[in-house]
Amino acid sequence: MNLFREELTLTTLALLLSAVSLILLAYTNRFLSYAQLVRQLRDRYMENPTDITVAQIENLRKRLNLTRTMQGLGIASLFLCVVSMFFIYIGLQLLSAYVFGVALLLLIASLGVSFREIQISTRSLEIYLGAMEKRQKKLSENTSRQL
Repeated sequence: MNLFREELTLTTLALLLSAVSLILLAYTNRFLSYAQLVRQLRDRYMENPTDITVAQIENLRKRLNLTRTMQGLGIASLFLCVVSMFFIYIGLQLLSAYVFGVALLLLIASLGVSFREIQISTRSLEIYLGAMEKRQKKLSENTSRQL
């Protein structure tokens, strides 16, 4: 007998439902930022197709794919939360608990993909900052030589 077992209720599911909804909103905001960045990179590429711009586009493509996966997993989690609530409503407690467990696993997977996407984004920014620092260092060296 498990003394710590707690019955799954609509209130419990409603809490997860709101949390997943907020996560999906954050994912959507991230996607909209990427859409704007894609347009800017496209314009930059059309004006001056450099290797850096091509690399940024490839990196952004990876990040967009990860964001799509995050959103898909989050939506599936949200969907299963609603299905689980329906099962509680019609009295299928055990089935509801299993569906809820799958919804939690999907949410965990979505958060894991989100973490990976953040790592790629951070690495991309670090490379960009490194290139700026290298350029600044060269400018400083050239200025000191001229003096």
